[in-house]
Amino acid sequence: MKGKKILITGGMGFIGSNLAHRLVEEGARVRVLDNFHPDYGANPFNLHGIEKEVEIIQGDVREEADVEKAVRDVEIIFHLAAQVSHVDSMSQPFYDLDVNARGTLILLEACRKRGGSIHFIYGGTRGQYGRLTRTPVDETHPLFPRDIYGVHKTAGELYTLVYTSAFGLQGVSLRISNTYGPRHQMKHPKYGVLNYFIRLALDNQTIPIYGDGSQLRDYIYVEDVVKALVLAARSSEATGEVLNLGSGHPMPFREMVEKIVKICGSGRYEFVPFPEERKRIETGDFVADTSRITSILGWSPQISLEEGLMKTIEFYKKFHAFYW
Repeated sequence: MKGKKILITGGMGFIGSNLAHRLVEEGARVRVLDNFHPDYGANPFNLHGIEKEVEIIQGDVREEADVEKAVRDVEIIFHLAAQVSHVDSMSQPFYDLDVNARGTLILLEACRKRGGSIHFIYGGTRGQYGRLTRTPVDETHPLFPRDIYGVHKTAGELYTLVYTSAFGLQGVSLRISNTYGPRHQMKHPKYGVLNYFIRLALDNQTIPIYGDGSQLRDYIYVEDVVKALVLAARSSEATGEVLNLGSGHPMPFREMVEKIVKICGSGRYEFVPFPEERKRIETGDFVADTSRITSILGWSPQISLEEGLMKTIEFYKKFHAFYW
């Protein structure tokens, strides 16, 4: 990535800022477009240590002028800006539509108008699948999202594939599983519950487990996600592909919580009924089949949940004041 001109939308958020740190280390010329919305994780401290090496544009993917300014002269775009709450997407569907679908389309149109061959890496979600008919789930599984967020993220993915086939964009979509790690927002549980559970445990609070906690989830450390994003940007073979990004190692929800409490050395948990707004959109077990991304990009996850939790907890103990 040395010398490459790169745009990260949502670059002050969780995955985007971790990606920015990695790209700066590799010598890339990084530009960030972010609307500084704190509820979705934008945090100036996320770019601590690289602020002077990153060009920051405060703007919105829904504003054509901001987007056209952001895409000028870039070679690679990582599109990670999004409305990210499953629950909020159900109560504010038109806002979700505006950001996740229309915002993506505005970004793609800016790329088309600018011309040239741009690598475009789209941040999709495991929520696009909805409730599974088989598991592990591969990329051929039918898409039937159970929330508005999943519908609009699917629309963004399809826009990306259309612009790839019709206009020469080098697009690829990564359907990302439950990601955790440093630089995630810690103020509310609307998304990224694993990280929020770390906050509760560090504060010696009670962690609620919905139902009996037997539902399987696929947790992946953010550093592994960043590696996959970078590999996708480097690869011409990934163009036009949709790839699952997960650990491939299922874990019951309650076991994940038990590990957090054990590693933190504080906190506790209790079983509670599913809130109605969560029950309506619950997808059941999810485990990703990652054989395709391994085959195309040579990627595989390297960080175990235990190691990832230790790294994450250590980060928040050190930088508690910037995230609580």
